[in-house]
Amino acid sequence: MFTRWKEAVKELRKKIFVIYYAFRDPRTPLLTRIFLFFVVAYTFSPVDLIPDFIPLLGYLDDLIIIPLGLFVSF
Repeated sequence: MFTRWKEAVKELRKKIFVIYYAFRDPRTPLLTRIFLFFVVAYTFSPVDLIPDFIPLLGYLDDLIIIPLGLFVSF
């Protein structure tokens, strides 16, 4: 189980760098930058559509909205 967590952290680090570099690259279209900004802002925002203290559903909105926002951005 520890190995799976370690691999997940490595993948997350790669994705964070990709988002950062895509946002900073001047060739990135403005619409993509706007989507990336809102995805990152939603990720770090204390306000959620469904509060995290609700069992199961609290993290489900994060698991759907964040990857969907990244998919739309790229």
